[in-house]
Amino acid sequence: MAEPATGASSGSAQAHGRRANRRSYHDGALVDGYVDDPYHRVRRAVAARLMVDDILGGGPVLELGCGPCSMVDPAELPVPLVVADMAEAALGAARRATAGRALPVCLDATRGLPFRAGSFAGLLTGELIEHVYDPVALLRECHRVLAPGGLLVLTTPNLATVQDRLAFLAGRAPRQVDPLHPYLWLHIRPFTASLLRRALRRAGFAPLALRSNHVGWRLPGGRWVTSRLLARIAPALGGSLICAARRLGDPPSPQDAVPRNNT
Repeated sequence: MAEPATGASSGSAQAHGRRANRRSYHDGALVDGYVDDPYHRVRRAVAARLMVDDILGGGPVLELGCGPCSMVDPAELPVPLVVADMAEAALGAARRATAGRALPVCLDATRGLPFRAGSFAGLLTGELIEHVYDPVALLRECHRVLAPGGLLVLTTPNLATVQDRLAFLAGRAPRQVDPLHPYLWLHIRPFTASLLRRALRRAGFAPLALRSNHVGWRLPGGRWVTSRLLARIAPALGGSLICAARRLGDPPSPQDAVPRNNT
């Protein structure tokens, strides 16, 4: 994946983000701590179901940023599963969790994917795109390694949850852009539902479905009140955006995709 062609400052910013993520996620322990949390358990299950139900073709499925436990059970897939992460310790745990039924690959998704074009029928990635300096470049790499008609399923925290929308009207920043939070400060590219769809189209995908895990409200004491029903009715208000998209033909070139001023 090419570095953004906007000068040395952007390259150094991307390198800084890469180092910060590696420090936090190098051993998979941070991810391991929330895999069984109800919020993430529902998110992961919804994403896995979208992949299992909608995948076409006979190629394998790639999961990017799998952490210590894949989102999808290889036994539910009609094709092989490849799990990829930058943390070797996490990859070892992921392989053990699948009883050796998944092929592990150690990689850094911000440096391009070491696979030939059209290698996969499906690509699954959870809570990764918000950590990447150039998310459209990552999506274009996903497009490249997917076969025509291939399925992309991704999840990312929602910048515009129902509570954050109301808080912003009161002058308070959305939770996802808190630079003082112990791990949310690594979320450098937060998305709303509409922005995520735009980014997918820019990279050559046709969005198919949008889901969410919970629509929630955090009470003053810190307890969360959540609703799965509201998440089904209004996923754009939920905590996590879970999107499925189909690979189309070649995406527009980066130069053609840049909006121009109508002056």
